[in-house]
Amino acid sequence: MNRVADFAAHAPLMGVPGATPPAGGQGEWYRGAGGLRLRAALWTPATPPRGSVVLSPGRTEPIEKYYEVIGNFLARGFVVLAHDWRGQGLSARLLPDRLKGHARAVEEFLDDYARLIDAFEARLPRPWIMLGHSMGGALNLLTLEDGETRFAGAMLSSPMLKVKTGKRSMWSVKLAVRWHLRHGKAGDYILGDPDDPFEHTFENDALTTDEARYEMWRQQLYACPHLAVGGPTWGWLNFAIDAGERALKPRALKGVKTPVVIVQSADDDRIWKQTNRWAAKRLTHGRYVEVDGARHEIIMETDPLRGVFLAEFDVLADQVSPRPAG
Repeated sequence: MNRVADFAAHAPLMGVPGATPPAGGQGEWYRGAGGLRLRAALWTPATPPRGSVVLSPGRTEPIEKYYEVIGNFLARGFVVLAHDWRGQGLSARLLPDRLKGHARAVEEFLDDYARLIDAFEARLPRPWIMLGHSMGGALNLLTLEDGETRFAGAMLSSPMLKVKTGKRSMWSVKLAVRWHLRHGKAGDYILGDPDDPFEHTFENDALTTDEARYEMWRQQLYACPHLAVGGPTWGWLNFAIDAGERALKPRALKGVKTPVVIVQSADDDRIWKQTNRWAAKRLTHGRYVEVDGARHEIIMETDPLRGVFLAEFDVLADQVSPRPAG
């Protein structure tokens, strides 16, 4: 099967004052699994590149939310490839209601990612660094476990290896998921809650302690409502549980030879940090770093907290791609 995508046209990159696309980039469409039209964007630094970063966002997050950190990587001399997962950003949505955060199968996401890498490989100078947040981090780890060896290193920000289920036990949640899927309700919102993203507030919904960065993202969302994703469906929850359970198999973790750094927020109310610490210990070349005071979105945190993330990136980058002398 030819997995290399076709690039029929440039894809838009949205921006608002204070959060415009970094210079040197271009959005492009590519074909994912099943022929879905998905969006990616490639940036080239102003200086000779020292390697490439492939950036995978978390659930609901489009490329636009990562402009600041893309700029950080460009300033460090890296080519940056970012992408919208299926079902979010400007990539094809999976249900007529665009706000439903839906997913069908882990395999579709992994196939999309493989097609992305194959399509851009010729334009990504080596060495490569894989970087994923939350859902993106879990899928990135699964990609490594499935035998992807082209990456020299990986950095996972609060990877979604075990989602928190509030006061409900995981056993009862799995039972509810199976019931809804069996009765044709995979596309329904969990507990009927659409979780309208346009009604979110910093006080009630922020996953960062940095109000300015949170509000900047809100401005981007209001400027381009098509980027919005609401609450997850039962199908998405089934996908999330499945992805985490697959990634946490000890034999699969041990089989990853790529150096992997897990940077975990200490005050995470979305995923279990203890699970991520456990996973890091079982990776052949794993390292676990916990950031005190950070909430789930470490990359969008206050300067001192995201500074820890960037410092850890620099350590990994210097290991796999030493800075040019002078």
